[in-house]
Amino acid sequence: MRYKVFGKHTGLRVSEFVLGTANFGTSWGHGTDADEARRIFDTYADAGGNFLDAANGYQDGQSEEFLGDLLSGRRDNFVVGTKYTCITDSSSGILVTGNSRQAMVSSVEASLKRLRTDRIDILYAHVSDGVTPLEEVVRGFDDLVRAGKILYAGLSNFPAWRIARAATIAELRNAAPIAALQVEHSLVARTAEREVMEAGHALGLGIVAFSPLGGGVLTGKYRKPDREKGRQEGFAGAAFHPENSPQRTATLDALIAVAEEAGVTPSEVAIAWVAAKGSLPILGPRTLAQLENNLSAAKVVLSPEQIARLDAVSAPEPVYPYTVLDDPRIGSLITGGNSEKIEMPAGPVA
Repeated sequence: MRYKVFGKHTGLRVSEFVLGTANFGTSWGHGTDADEARRIFDTYADAGGNFLDAANGYQDGQSEEFLGDLLSGRRDNFVVGTKYTCITDSSSGILVTGNSRQAMVSSVEASLKRLRTDRIDILYAHVSDGVTPLEEVVRGFDDLVRAGKILYAGLSNFPAWRIARAATIAELRNAAPIAALQVEHSLVARTAEREVMEAGHALGLGIVAFSPLGGGVLTGKYRKPDREKGRQEGFAGAAFHPENSPQRTATLDALIAVAEEAGVTPSEVAIAWVAAKGSLPILGPRTLAQLENNLSAAKVVLSPEQIARLDAVSAPEPVYPYTVLDDPRIGSLITGGNSEKIEMPAGPVA
């Protein structure tokens, strides 16, 4: 496992793959028991993995409880990220959900107990609630950093304009910066690229990508009649993308072809493609065998031609304003006819 510095607002050295723990527990009726979770955790750690992703509500809180046990005696070997905003279990009421400071503090205190730790390394707001002012969110994060309860702040499932506003507020007020961003990204879920991920890269955020396998469809297993139960049925189908369009069929065909060329599985290629786009894929295995296959993606190096082929077949429809901004005629108009002579920056500029 190789390591990367996480974004431009931290000195964290994190492994190239993140271990997602939504499958740690069985409270949702689909997941893994404590023994298998320990085998998965230990194998990930032995491979050099050090970045964990959790949430207060995964498996009704059981995921964090499992992690608390697994981290005993080795807490300082891992970066622990968790989230607030959503319900933990059926007893969670209106005041402990959403993005408010009250929900944030309540969730953090409960997560610290379940994780059996004195700090959360990265706390994400799990989903934008659309009503809490970002000034409140940023101030809440900053207070928790100053109190030593969290080290870094992040956003997950937020629109790009809210990410940019939160980052700007934190910068102007000299508060703890927004340092992390979590997005869904895979060959069958690429719409985050033009706004959300571009904002994240331009603002120097560390980006982690959940569901790099499209909920399992990119493993190819759903084409088999004797497939095992997976994300299509489990987790109420969350983040599952069925093969329900000509483009998705063509994408899966191309993925399988590239995998056959490389002598690896479609899962390995799908994960390697996400990693090649500048984010850290979150692996969310339910079994040790799934983890071992996912980890093998670290050895997969896709050629520029293979990446271009996968890019082309899975490309999302262009959206405004990029239908204007990417038009060569506009490029000529805003450069006085010199667009081809200008050396552009390597990445997006905020």
